[in-house]
Parts: sequence; structure tokens; C-alpha cells
Amino acid sequence: MRTTMFRREDVPRRWYVIDADGVVLGRLASAVAFRLRGKHSPFFTPHDDVGDFVIIVNAAKVRTTGRKAEQKSYHSHSGYFGGAKNVSFRARMERRPEWIVERAVRGMLPKNRLGRKLLRKLHVYRGADHPHCAQTPETFTL
Repeated sequence: MRTTMFRREDVPRRWYVIDADGVVLGRLASAVAFRLRGKHSPFFTPHDDVGDFVIIVNAAKVRTTGRKAEQKSYHSHSGYFGGAKNVSFRARMERRPEWIVERAVRGMLPKNRLGRKLLRKLHVYRGADHPHCAQTPETFTL
């Protein structure tokens, strides 16, 4: 018996729209990473990009559980002395909610070239409108 490896050109690609209104952030990110990676497909190959394209709308209305909105913070450092920054979840959500969703999905993808390539197939928008109507995306509910 032989294992069949599919080439990326032979795999059918689909577009999905996911409405994040009222969906818990971690569950949303997990489902999106699963689709981007292609694990739902019979064509799944762990070392190749065989996943689908995902559009997330209403990122500003994503929900968190517990007290994460008050307690969670994002840390970054510029590399210089005194260059540490801590931004709270609430402040980041008001300014750029798309970044929070992208970061949550990025954390669930592989940490290598493949993961960076998969992240390019993710499109996140703050509101309900998106410019990908020509791709005729299917609605995916969580």
C-alpha cells in the first residue's frame, strides 16, 4: 500500500466567510487555523499548503470568556533599553480588533515558513463588509 501525496496544484481551494459576532476568540481562532491548514480536507498533507482561504468579518464583536478583557495584555519590546510596552486587551480591541484575531490565529499555526504562508490566506475585517465578493465565498458557521 502506498501513501498518496497530493500536489498543491491539484487541491481544490475554497473561500469561507466567518462572522465573528459573539463568537469566543479562542474557538474562532482554532476553527480558522484548522481550515487554513487544510486538516478538514482529505487532501491534507502536513508539509504543504493545502488549506482554504478564510475571511473573518465583524472582528470588533468577538467575545472573550472570564475576565480577559480586563486582565489580558500584549507585551512587545523594541530591543532598546526601556523599550518594553504592555498594551491591554481592551485598548488594543478599541484601536485595532483585526490584530487581535490575526494574532490568535497565528499562535495556532506552525511556527515556520509554512505558517507564515498560511497566514497570508487569512483576511480579517472590523465590520461586516469585505472586498472578496468576486471569489463567491461560502458562509461557515461555528
